[in-house]
Amino acid sequence: MSIFSILGGKKTPKYPTDTVQDREGNDLTFTFFKHASLSITVGEQHIYTDPVGEYAEYAHLPKADVVLISHSHYDHFDRAAVDDITSRHSAIICDKTTAAAFDGEVVVMTPGMKAQAEGGILIEAVAAYNTTEGHTDFHPKEREDCGYVITLNSGTRIYIAGDTEPTPEMMALKDIDIAFLPVNQPYTMTVEQAVEAVKAIRPKIFYPYHYGEVEQKTDLEQLKRELEGVTDVRVFPME
Repeated sequence: MSIFSILGGKKTPKYPTDTVQDREGNDLTFTFFKHASLSITVGEQHIYTDPVGEYAEYAHLPKADVVLISHSHYDHFDRAAVDDITSRHSAIICDKTTAAAFDGEVVVMTPGMKAQAEGGILIEAVAAYNTTEGHTDFHPKEREDCGYVITLNSGTRIYIAGDTEPTPEMMALKDIDIAFLPVNQPYTMTVEQAVEAVKAIRPKIFYPYHYGEVEQKTDLEQLKRELEGVTDVRVFPME
């Protein structure tokens, strides 16, 4: 059940947040809903990733400037939630499989593509897929699911990985300030794989996300312990 604050008689949902500074010293706020659903607020701009109605009261939240959808699985894509959070001014950026659910205009991305959103936000699609034998049907490479690198006006680069294991495309990323990597066995990364990925891309801040809701629990303490001195690991509830 959501926790609400009352502002002028209107219920406003409250969720865990973390505020950091971008490369120019401006506040950058992350709001954590659940699983892979979160938002990024910089100034008056609001970016939402993988909105799902079960995870947040989207109709009560600020309308999106940009919505990013990584792939069409039910825990990442909910058309009703997208409708709740968007206006006619919102840009919806998604993979090609999800795009089939929309009648209107969306920006369809495949890995390697780039798109410029209003406000100077640059979005780059990064391949997201499984590599472990026996797991490749979860997120097959040929479906062309997407993670995204978001480059803000300040030059700050945020990587939202989507559902993936470490891949050559991920490991080649450079100049990442903040990374969100999924740590959810058996569908995405193990703790060991997440450590490997963080050590390769060297973000200044790492948020594990997309964990929980499966029998095999993610050892977040091990994750923090193995990355001590490598990056700033910040854990917020996403279960």
